[in-house]
Amino acid sequence: MSNEAIRLQNIKSQIERGRTEKARAEATLESLAKQEQDIHQQLAALGVSPENLEAEIERLKTEIAELLSKAERLLAPPAAAQGV
Repeated sequence: MSNEAIRLQNIKSQIERGRTEKARAEATLESLAKQEQDIHQQLAALGVSPENLEAEIERLKTEIAELLSKAERLLAPPAAAQGV
């Protein structure tokens, strides 16, 4: 095989790899777009907009911490029993 033929074959191989990678990237992009759409639908069902997501997460963290503290207080033994 001549040098030119080898170079041409290499170029063809690179083009084919590029096509394969492009197809893979397009499939990934399509999958991610579908996931994004699903997440937006789930957020809408929960009454949360994507713009308010961070604030809602912080609100929920605060609520969880408060509820855990309340549960610990309710489950703590009475003060008189602690000295026994």
